[in-house]
Amino acid sequence: MENSIRRLCVFCGSNLGFSSRYQSGARGLALQIVSRRWGLVYGGTSVGLMGVVANTVLAEGGQVTGVLPSMLAVPELQHAGVSDMRIVPSMHARKALMSELSDAFVALPGGYGTFEELLEIITWTQLGIHRKPIGLLNTDGFYQPLLDLIDHSVREGFIRAEQRHLLVADDDPAKLLDRLTTHRMPVVPKWVKPEET
Repeated sequence: MENSIRRLCVFCGSNLGFSSRYQSGARGLALQIVSRRWGLVYGGTSVGLMGVVANTVLAEGGQVTGVLPSMLAVPELQHAGVSDMRIVPSMHARKALMSELSDAFVALPGGYGTFEELLEIITWTQLGIHRKPIGLLNTDGFYQPLLDLIDHSVREGFIRAEQRHLLVADDDPAKLLDRLTTHRMPVVPKWVKPEET
């Protein structure tokens, strides 16, 4: 049974990063979104990888929904080409609305904000708030240190082994989205019991 994905939420950097491969990965993901007739939900700005993803989807005739907190809704940041722009009062409201609007999530390379969005959405899955698939576009191994840290946390008894599979990673946009459509989220209790450590 496939996951029904109509809109994909993309978390990514407001910077471009030093490698051109990050932009190539962002464009590749955007083209895959359009080819599957999915909509894009993203953070609403025109800068960095966020701008690359939104611009590519728009250029290909795809549907884009931006979600921007009012503190960032300024001309130099807000994407003027996104007609479906939702202005919300806070960063917390932004994440809640992005989650509500989306059927799955993918994180591209980014910084603190991207990490925070990704880890919160994984935590919501762990706590049973939603059961939507979550993926990492692991361009050039960008997320390998995070995946290694998660594996370390499993070994040390802070994350259940089954919950390692709350997250799917691939360096190829098409393969990543294919995997998200068929990914079966594990159903396990959150807490690691002492006898399991």
